[in-house]
Amino acid sequence: MGKPTKMKRGLKNRHLQMIALGGAIGTGLFYGSTSTIALAGPAVMLAYLLGGIVIFFIMRMLGEMAVDEPVSGSFSYYATKYWGKFPGFLSGWNYWFNYVLVSMAELTAVGIYMQFWYPDLPQWIAALICLVVITAINLINVTIYGEFEFWMALIKIAAIVLMIVLGLYLLLSGPQSFPDNFSNIWVNGGFLPNGWWGLALATAVVMFSFGGIELIGITAGEAEEPEKSIPRAINQVIWRILLFYVGTMAVLMALWPWNKVGAEASPFVQIFSHVGVPAAAHILNFVVLTAAVSVYNSAIYSNSRMLYGLASKDEAPEFLAQLSGRGVPVKGIFVSSGITLICVALNYFFPGKVFMYLMSIATIAATISWMTITITHLKFRRHCQAQGKATKFRSPFYPAINYVCIAFLVGVWYFMLQIPDMALAVYLLPVWLLALWLGYLYREKKHIA
Repeated sequence: MGKPTKMKRGLKNRHLQMIALGGAIGTGLFYGSTSTIALAGPAVMLAYLLGGIVIFFIMRMLGEMAVDEPVSGSFSYYATKYWGKFPGFLSGWNYWFNYVLVSMAELTAVGIYMQFWYPDLPQWIAALICLVVITAINLINVTIYGEFEFWMALIKIAAIVLMIVLGLYLLLSGPQSFPDNFSNIWVNGGFLPNGWWGLALATAVVMFSFGGIELIGITAGEAEEPEKSIPRAINQVIWRILLFYVGTMAVLMALWPWNKVGAEASPFVQIFSHVGVPAAAHILNFVVLTAAVSVYNSAIYSNSRMLYGLASKDEAPEFLAQLSGRGVPVKGIFVSSGITLICVALNYFFPGKVFMYLMSIATIAATISWMTITITHLKFRRHCQAQGKATKFRSPFYPAINYVCIAFLVGVWYFMLQIPDMALAVYLLPVWLLALWLGYLYREKKHIA
């Protein structure tokens, strides 16, 4: 028997649900929320709500294209087909780069969380162990990956629900009665302590948290019954994420004054330690560790599939299009995993300084992906209209919502410029786009030769 030439459809609907939630509920919520709380105070709830609504519409755009053409490589394929060769090249390599950065941020977080139990354990050792174990899991087959991700994501989702329930119990069973038991939301400088400007800045940082939700589109080539599973996954996942983010932030902001949430640990762990639930702090630390490992798992999965999609279009080295006997892009997994070793080195040389820089550059890369999806969708719908073709999973409010989303993403870039730790990433944006353009020109020149 020869080697397979196509991915195997081994992901069930329950896998898709948890892959999407797993990609979007991770370090951005559990650790990155520290910086958003500092910027917006209790209004951080609004920041997550606004960002989540915009992402939902972008996901509906991607979902419409993915149901119409369920292929591995997702929006890179659609960008090439409906927009042009360079947008497809750009979106594929940018997404790969984005998830490399996300996986590095998650590895960094793994090191931070392990220090809660082992303060003397160097961050880079924990990161290296995580890298080796997750790479091995991804090498087996897509069903094993899906099963592992299902249970990892289930742990953190169950924990968030329990945390909200426990938080509400602490708020409602304490000596204070309503509304005083929720007064932390408005007494420490008000609901908007840093004004609308602080809310706008927080919304820019919040967008990192939603990076990864577009992974549903990447799974289209390996999903069973994509016409049913993808719409269900997209429609069900968004309200859950808004519930988890907004609900969790509401409980956190009510339990503890927003201006006393520091950066020495996850806000979740810190708050439950302070309110006298030490066992909950240990459980939550396990959960946030699981969350980081889960997102790293999704990152290795999506990166290898994007490389496979690029190589299939001759936009990446040919060897990356080779599949193992089990239909797994083994070489793409090794390349994607191997490059995150850079993060292990960064944590060795610069412990404690890596996370925010990785987060800001990953946010910029994610906005490029979302911008590409939004513009490609405009062109996709025009193509369908010209062909007189009706799609099965139509995105609402087309085309007005596309332009609203584009304006929102440009606004994210502007507000990132106003945050010292994130401004560098925006300045690097044109450099990165130029590098991709030069890479594209080199590829084209090689083909002509």
